[in-house]
Amino acid sequence: MKVRFAKAAAAALAAAMLLTGCGSSGSTNNENLDLNSMSLEEIEEKAKEEGEVNSVGMPDDWANWDDTWAGLKEKYGLEHTDVDLSSAEELSMFEAEKNNATKDIGDVGETYGAVAEDQGLTLKYKTSYWDEIPDWAKDDDGDWVVAYYGTMGIITNKKLVSDAPTSFADLLEGDYMVSVGDVARSTRAQYAVLAAAYATGGDENNIQPGLDFFKQIAEQGRLDKGEFTLSRMEKGEIEVAIVWDFVGIGYREQIKENNPDADFEICIPEEGSVQSGYATIINAYTKRPHAAALTREYILSDEGQLNLAKGYARTVRDVELPAELEEKMIPDEQYQNVHMVEDAEGWQKTTEELPTLWNEQVLAYAN
Repeated sequence: MKVRFAKAAAAALAAAMLLTGCGSSGSTNNENLDLNSMSLEEIEEKAKEEGEVNSVGMPDDWANWDDTWAGLKEKYGLEHTDVDLSSAEELSMFEAEKNNATKDIGDVGETYGAVAEDQGLTLKYKTSYWDEIPDWAKDDDGDWVVAYYGTMGIITNKKLVSDAPTSFADLLEGDYMVSVGDVARSTRAQYAVLAAAYATGGDENNIQPGLDFFKQIAEQGRLDKGEFTLSRMEKGEIEVAIVWDFVGIGYREQIKENNPDADFEICIPEEGSVQSGYATIINAYTKRPHAAALTREYILSDEGQLNLAKGYARTVRDVELPAELEEKMIPDEQYQNVHMVEDAEGWQKTTEELPTLWNEQVLAYAN
C-alpha cells in the first residue's frame, strides 16, 4: 500500500542523496524539449522507441495503478517499474538523480506539484484532454496535472463497533479507539487533522482546532498510536480510522474477498471534510520524456481514468462508471460540505510545523 509521507524537504533530500548518489552519466538535457508542440502521434512513436517508463510513488495497489501499467504494456508495449516513495521523497529523488535519472514520472500530493515546478523538477505536457481538466487541477502549461482525488472519511469495523460514527462529534462521544496514523510522516494522517480542523472551525492556516480535537481523544485514552494498515484492519486491530475514501473502500473490498462476513462502513463526516488531489509530474531530467508524456496521456484518457475509478478514486475527468462500481462508492450527497485546500503555501507551512505540534499537544496526552 502506498504510504504518503510529508517530511521536511531537506531531510528527504539528504536521504535520497545517500541512497542514490550523484550519478556519473551527466545530466539529461531536456531544456529544449517542448512536448506541448508535438503531436500525439510523434510522442507515441518516440515513446515506443524508448520502450519503458519507470515511475515513483505509483505502486500497483494504490488507486489501481496496476491496470494502468498493464494497459500501457498492452497498448504501447511499454515496460514498467515503480519505487514507492513519499511526495517529498519523490522530489528529492528527482533532484538527487539529475545527473543520471532512473525515474520518468511521479505521483505526488496536489500541493507538491507546485513545489516541484518551483524547484525546476518538471517537464510541461498538457495532454489532449487539457480543456476537460478543471482549472484547480492543473497549472498553466502542464508542469503538473491532477488525475484523481480523494476525501477524508471515517471507516468503522462494525464487527467491533456496532454504532458506526458518522461525524466528528460522534467520534468524541464514542468508546472505541480512533486510528489516525503517524502525523509526523503520513500525509494522510496530516489531512485527518486538517479535516478535524475544518469540522471544528479551523483551516489550513489554523490547525489548532484539529489538534484540540485529537487531544480530547488522547485524553480519553482512545487514540490508537499504531499505523493504519490493511494487515491491522484484517486482524481486527483497528476499530475506527480516518482515511482517504478510496483507500477505505479499497481495503473494505479486499478484506471482504478474503472474509465475506467482514462488515465495514465508510462515510464522509457530516460536518464536512477535506478533499485533495494527486498530480502526475514528469521528471525534468528523465531519459524517457516521451514515454512519460504518453503515460500521462493514457492516465487522463477514458480508459486510464476508469482504471483509477476501479481503485475507488474520484477522477478529475467526468467518466461514466459501471453500475457495479458506482454501487460501491460513497453517495454523492455526502460530499456537499467538503473543502479544498485554498492556500497551498499556508498548508505547506502548517505541515512543516505539525509533527512537533502533534507530539507536544496530542501524543503527550495519549496513554
